[in-house]
Amino acid sequence: MMNEIRVELLVLRKRTATWVLLGVWTLLAMIFAYIVPYMLSRTSTTMADTAALRQLMPDRIPSNLIDGFPFYGGAFAIMLGVLAIGSDYGWGTLKTLFTQGPSRLRVFGAKVIAIAITLVPFVILPFVLGGMSSVIIALLENSPIIGPSAISLVEAVLASLLIMLAWAAFGIVLAVLSRGTSLAIGVGILYTLALEGLLSLMAGSVSLLEPLVKLFVRTNAYSLIKPLGAASADGASSGGPGAFDGPFVSTTQALIMLAVYVVVFVGVSAVALRRRDVA
Repeated sequence: MMNEIRVELLVLRKRTATWVLLGVWTLLAMIFAYIVPYMLSRTSTTMADTAALRQLMPDRIPSNLIDGFPFYGGAFAIMLGVLAIGSDYGWGTLKTLFTQGPSRLRVFGAKVIAIAITLVPFVILPFVLGGMSSVIIALLENSPIIGPSAISLVEAVLASLLIMLAWAAFGIVLAVLSRGTSLAIGVGILYTLALEGLLSLMAGSVSLLEPLVKLFVRTNAYSLIKPLGAASADGASSGGPGAFDGPFVSTTQALIMLAVYVVVFVGVSAVALRRRDVA
């Protein structure tokens, strides 16, 4: 199994799309988490912008960076999951793998583990660059450099990784069911923006939707980061597609639901891949 995982990691590392997704996601995370908020705080003297500047200090790294993972980071995780699995349908490499090598489930398991390992830098790199950015801002503002607690930082990293795993698993099941990349990416982005996003907004005025919305990946992801101080999950953000005003679920339910989503999406993908023709 280790050999198959090494091969899949090599394939992902050699794909340009992996590096493009990592680079664009990290760049966007820095722009919206640090660069734009700092520029706004420099051109305004309102209390809100002063509070926003406080959010950019080193001790707020976990709460400031984790904001982007449930929505923006999730979109990149979906694309990574889709491209890692769906591209093999387009290139015809699955047929070669299944006829020459190990079993279908063994190959698929190696691909899923490789995707999970590849998501680690998608989580770590924004936190590393975010830490450097916050230190630079603190020096520019002559503020004391006080780092976050190790516990809050570890909690933020682990929560971010679980959220990315859930969305990547969603991308994997879309790629397997659609046997490709284009339709899977389109459906994935449409689902996150239109279905989960709009129904979450409507749940505030249509109470019948609330039980359904509480099952969404988006709802459980925002509920998981809310106790960590994420602004997008407490109504303190300025709105936009990445904002979320509820309904929320408990942290325990959010943890369980996101883990269940990973298992269910990967399980459905494995069954479909094993039973269906890959041509």
